Amino acid sequence: MTTADLTPRQDWTREEIAALYELPLDQLFARALAVKAANWPDGKVQKSQLLSIKTGGCAENCGYCSQSASFKTGLKAEKLMPVEEVVDAARRAKANGADRFCMGAAWRSLKDRDLPKVAEMISAVKAEGLETCVTLGMLEEGQAEALKEAGLDYYNHNLDTSREYYSTVVTTRTFDDRIETLGRARQAGIKLCCGGILGMGESRSDRVGLIHELSLLSPHPESVPVNKLVPIEGTPLANSEELDTLELARAIAVCRIVFPKSWVRLSAGRETMSSEGQALCILAGANSIFVGDRLLTTANPAMDKDSRLLESVGGGCSTC
Repeated sequence: MTTADLTPRQDWTREEIAALYELPLDQLFARALAVKAANWPDGKVQKSQLLSIKTGGCAENCGYCSQSASFKTGLKAEKLMPVEEVVDAARRAKANGADRFCMGAAWRSLKDRDLPKVAEMISAVKAEGLETCVTLGMLEEGQAEALKEAGLDYYNHNLDTSREYYSTVVTTRTFDDRIETLGRARQAGIKLCCGGILGMGESRSDRVGLIHELSLLSPHPESVPVNKLVPIEGTPLANSEELDTLELARAIAVCRIVFPKSWVRLSAGRETMSSEGQALCILAGANSIFVGDRLLTTANPAMDKDSRLLESVGGGCSTC
């Protein structure tokens, strides 16, 4: 094991990441576990909870998303939630052991008229003793600073997939639009929660490309969610072939090696996975999960199932 295995590198090449992907599974896992043990010796699994504060009606045409106004998914658009309801949900999340509370709004971009209410939500959730995270679409100049002033810890804005495959998934914005918003959040001093979605018909080369693009962000995202596609009836990706769990575990192991200091989260898609498959992904290097019965608009394993899962792998909630 070298110093490079323990500290973040900004000079990963796509070829190096591809070589990790192709390692025999036992060698890949052994290396990932060594990196995890060196950087996260307590072995705890962080728990985050996600709430949709504004559902449906989004102007983007992301091929995986039930909230796009471009697709008929049966989802009814709703207005921004009242602050009091958001705070109540945050209190329940904390009571259930969550460390971080994430708020998601189905917007193409944050509008200045909605900024004060979102800022109020962030401040109120922060006052409950939780880390705060929001995903609000693209940010304009000055908005990230206002979110930071309200107490925001993390901004979630996934790259989704590789630069080359991106236009296959969404055409209403560009890959560079995503990079620009990440830069604005970072410049304001906000930590990044940034990862992607696997199983959208992309190749392994695209998965390598996604991780390589994430590795170019400086510093690396403090949180890297790895999502398994949840096919939604009515979306273009509804009939996508299900991603193999071993392929998902490989991606997580590679992320653990490339992002040694980052939370690597086993995110969407757990509802369709066996307990053994989820445990394998945690063994591969994931040290964060979403808890609660919903992830924006899709189902998530119940709290009692998650408690049994974490007990079986020896993890618990973090104290980060």
